[in-house]
Amino acid sequence: MTESENPREILETFPNNYPQRDYTIEIVCPEFTSVCPKTGQPDFGTMTIRYIPQQKCVELKSLKFYLQSFRNKGIFYENVTNYILDDLVAVLQPRWLMLEAAFTPRGGISTNVTVEYSVQTDEGSEE
Repeated sequence: MTESENPREILETFPNNYPQRDYTIEIVCPEFTSVCPKTGQPDFGTMTIRYIPQQKCVELKSLKFYLQSFRNKGIFYENVTNYILDDLVAVLQPRWLMLEAAFTPRGGISTNVTVEYSVQTDEGSEE
């Protein structure tokens, strides 16, 4: 895999053959890694992605490479979770998407970050 200036470009999709139906896809990635920007220590976590597709579904091999692109990136838990949500929403344009990031304990503290996107609540918002 080559390094990409924009990790979003790694993500590939395929057509959803059932766009008229609401159904949930759940993807669990138990080997997510990034780096703490303050200490340089590795961060480990489980990313659980749940989404209701519209026209597109994420291709899993590309998702794996996308998530691996964070392996050496110094980024806080909260930022990486929101960053991944934004990229998945931009590429998939789902009806709904939730990302739960459960990071393993370091120094006796574990952190879970959950972010959610919904067409109904976010479609008309301004940035």
